[in-house]
Amino acid sequence: MHSVKLLFFFILCSSLLTAQENYYFPERNTEWAEKPSKEFKINSNKLLEAVDLAKNNEYSGSRDLRIAILKGFEREPFHEILGPTKKRGGPAGMILKNGYVIAKWGDIKRVDMTFSVTKSFLSTVAGLAEDNSLIASTSDKVNQYVWDGTFDGEHNGKITWEHLLQQNSDWSGELWGGKDWADRPPKKGGLDNWKFRKLNEPGTVMEYNDVRVNVLAYSLTHVWRKPLPMVLKEQLMDKIGASTTWRWHGYEQAWTEIDGIQMKSVTGGGHSGAGIFISAEDMARFGLLFLNNGKWQNRQIISEQWIQKAIKSSIPNVNYGYMWWLNKMGNRHWEGLSEDIYYAAGFGGNFIVIDQENDMVVVTRWLEPNMIGEFMSKVNASLN
Repeated sequence: MHSVKLLFFFILCSSLLTAQENYYFPERNTEWAEKPSKEFKINSNKLLEAVDLAKNNEYSGSRDLRIAILKGFEREPFHEILGPTKKRGGPAGMILKNGYVIAKWGDIKRVDMTFSVTKSFLSTVAGLAEDNSLIASTSDKVNQYVWDGTFDGEHNGKITWEHLLQQNSDWSGELWGGKDWADRPPKKGGLDNWKFRKLNEPGTVMEYNDVRVNVLAYSLTHVWRKPLPMVLKEQLMDKIGASTTWRWHGYEQAWTEIDGIQMKSVTGGGHSGAGIFISAEDMARFGLLFLNNGKWQNRQIISEQWIQKAIKSSIPNVNYGYMWWLNKMGNRHWEGLSEDIYYAAGFGGNFIVIDQENDMVVVTRWLEPNMIGEFMSKVNASLN
């Protein structure tokens, strides 16, 4: 019995390696290679149904994203636009199988805001810091690295890198004009009750909160001692052949001094403007890197060990890892789809979906967010 199990394990590993060896990786500034879906025994008519759904269910918010942002977060006290915005395009996306494009729609080269998809890029910058031993471990307290008062006090002093990455730190304070308690406050109880609430023990309660995400970006800027867009470009995006068109912005007043140099501290989303502005093609490259366990062709860019940590469920939320959403059985499970699927998600219907079981990456832009489950179900149906 033991030998049978061992044989099965080697066969499984061999099949996975063979699949990954057959992955296609596009060179920089070249047209992405396409293959008919039928070459992969994918039902082209059913795949077209998924594409049609994406094209016909555009995000209902204004294409003027200043208006969409202000409307989307209108119940937050003190909310305002603090960083750059950009009018968006229409629905767009790509579906990759083994790295090849098997479906695409819209303008996949257009650079648009990507909102909280930025968080998965930010998480990866933290991973690169750990891979380069700038951070010894995500279980370390952040005040061991950032000692300027950001993590002073009994509560904030307990916060680890992992708490920030999993959004369960309950960091308390203000950064770049944003107050932690004013970001997505509860609908009940009144603002005073939220402002003076009892803080949750770090690691026990997840709260989606952009101020705390920006604290993570600020902290990583001090660890790297250079602006995070430079880190991302040099350590990752150039290595995967990304275009020169993507940008990563911070708020207008978000400047910090490191080694006598003024540096912009970027944001982890577009909640008040800023974040990563990027094309669907460059999003797909990022997704393909993760599909291949952090390797681009034969070059390891981000360690496989980091990826496994990043897509492990946090204790407070089974559907959330290190700023990646996980398709586990929980409140955000996509019915009938693999629990091994994980994805980046942003305001307005921006998604990068990693489906290793089927060697696929799916990028959608400006899809009505509540349609993503149905869209992915249609994609999955085309495989059977």
